[in-house]
Amino acid sequence: MHQVSVGDPQFRSESDSDTHPVNGMNDDMIGEKERRTLLVACCTAAFITPLLSTMANLSLVSIGDEFDQGSHSLGYVNTMFLLSSVIFMVPLAKVGDMIGRRRMFIVGIAITLSGCIIAAISPMYSALLLSRIVMGAGAAAISCTSMSLITDAFPREMRGGAIGLQTMCVYIGLAIGPPLGGLLNDILGWRSLFLIVLPIGILAMFLVSRCPFEIAPDNGGTFDRWGAVLYAVAITFTMMGVINVPEAWAFVSILAGLVFLILFVRSQTVSVSRLLNVGLFRNRMFTGSCLATFMSYVASYSLSFFLALYLQSIGAMSASEAGALMLVQPAIQAVGTPVFGRLSDHMSDKRILPTAGMVLIAAGLAVFMTLGLDMSIYRVIVAMVVVGFGYSMFSAPNTSVIMSSVGPRETGEASAVVSVMRQTGMMVSMGIAMCFISVMMGSTDNLAPDTFGLFVDVMDTTFATCMVLCVVGAVLSMMRGKAQSADA
Repeated sequence: MHQVSVGDPQFRSESDSDTHPVNGMNDDMIGEKERRTLLVACCTAAFITPLLSTMANLSLVSIGDEFDQGSHSLGYVNTMFLLSSVIFMVPLAKVGDMIGRRRMFIVGIAITLSGCIIAAISPMYSALLLSRIVMGAGAAAISCTSMSLITDAFPREMRGGAIGLQTMCVYIGLAIGPPLGGLLNDILGWRSLFLIVLPIGILAMFLVSRCPFEIAPDNGGTFDRWGAVLYAVAITFTMMGVINVPEAWAFVSILAGLVFLILFVRSQTVSVSRLLNVGLFRNRMFTGSCLATFMSYVASYSLSFFLALYLQSIGAMSASEAGALMLVQPAIQAVGTPVFGRLSDHMSDKRILPTAGMVLIAAGLAVFMTLGLDMSIYRVIVAMVVVGFGYSMFSAPNTSVIMSSVGPRETGEASAVVSVMRQTGMMVSMGIAMCFISVMMGSTDNLAPDTFGLFVDVMDTTFATCMVLCVVGAVLSMMRGKAQSADA
């Protein structure tokens, strides 16, 4: 296996002492076969997180019944997963750069599978939430390494297509998650959902172990423990405050989190062994693209949470039926994403596709706002189709712009930032949803015919808020300037 230090003038094989030139990882040492193996491994692992997320949504009703939890408490099933992934994302990206991104990728899968086993045997609700924290840490390691591995292994002219394929697999996971989760929930119970992920993770570990190289741009570097503590505390206080608004202590928590975040940023400007190169945000294209990623997930992530509850309660559908209907949006994303990813490789102004995608997502949210107590399957399908096309146009082109706007040594940090923006956006989206549930439903958050009207009001208010944020995101997307690749 070859140990590669990206950006260095040379790298040394672990099997001999010969040195070879490195050109941003796009040299003959990584041939077409190795690239394909790596891409298949990353694409296989890409199924894990969306399956764990969407399958759990279809089991929220069953989980709530078993553990006697209301809709606000059930929001923590996804929120703890997201919070954990954001906390561990940046530190694990740094560790991956030190020990090797390929090794961190394998470790991340192993941690995720451990969390799945804990979830499957959880005797109480708190144990289930603990398992979601473990899964989040593993998902963080997978996310912060897979995109940087693809970016390092593929030349710029092939990158959009490769990222598009990996993103397509994410959307396939999102597509098959609801019907698979609903079916398993109805036949075997919600605990079986977590066991189905085990063979997928094992296959991904096997595939990546066949890649004969290791990418470690900071091999031999040191870890900033103080920075990691500041980052974890900042994220924890901020996000716990966001998801518990309008409680009075939540605003204090948010303020404290922002103070710690400022301290973290200041520490990274002077630390020799920094976790994150905050100088990346001086790049207008990088910053604008990251903000667009954040806003897109704030605008749309709570859709699946609300839709799963809406279809099974007001729509009186079984978990299997709801899952089959929810297949529409991610199926469109799975088909369209690689197409728009390849198209973005040939466009001079790379702002157009992501911006147009965000406009479509906002339009889809407007359609979702027309849902009421008399469910219209037609409106649900139309809304999912519009949002699906929007995300197809946004995801891969926007990610390709981000990863192409940084240098070879910074791809790990950039990948971590992208994942943090995505996961933080998801968590803020859930925070908005949980806030409106608390304010508008209060202690009556158990779904029953007498609370259905309140629940629809909560959905409409959340979707209206998210639609406005999506429009703001579209404006930010168009204002970021034309892409200038760092490795062009």
